[in-house]
Amino acid sequence: MRGMRCAIYTRVSTCDQDTSLQKEELSAYAISRGWEVKFIFEDKLTGTNTNRPGYQQLREQARLRSFDILLVWKLDRMFRSLKDCLNGLQEITDLKIDFISLKDPGIDMTTPSGQLMVHMLGAFAQFEASLIRSRVKAGVKSRIAKTGRWGPPRKRNDSLILTLRQKGLSIRRIATITGLSAT
Repeated sequence: MRGMRCAIYTRVSTCDQDTSLQKEELSAYAISRGWEVKFIFEDKLTGTNTNRPGYQQLREQARLRSFDILLVWKLDRMFRSLKDCLNGLQEITDLKIDFISLKDPGIDMTTPSGQLMVHMLGAFAQFEASLIRSRVKAGVKSRIAKTGRWGPPRKRNDSLILTLRQKGLSIRRIATITGLSAT
């Protein structure tokens, strides 16, 4: 498989995170196998959104057969639902592109055992995403139960404003004291 054209896909969930570790390890692996790294696609978005720009560019180049091997750091960096995983890997397989997940041992879509492993890992990725959604929903419900509302803390203190107004202070003076706009 030396001399093959390789594409690398990296993803993190937020713009505050960095893909450099993924890029370094994947590039080093590709070079050690004698592959030419033709593309490095990157996304800084949640994996549950399949309309990620890097992912869409990857799919476009795959359809053009611009690379022979797709290398990812972990399966869950590319897919977060079983449906997306199976559909994406089927598309890659249909295009005769090899798929390798560096940190998921046994992920090799050219073997029956590799295909089984991919299906199991995809199910776990979907399970993890469901757990995260459940925890977020529980947190929101708890916050609403405790505070009666959801969202960031209010910046203004209505009871303080009313007290100051009842004491005869002007709106401009109250705005200065509370740090709010007078308008």
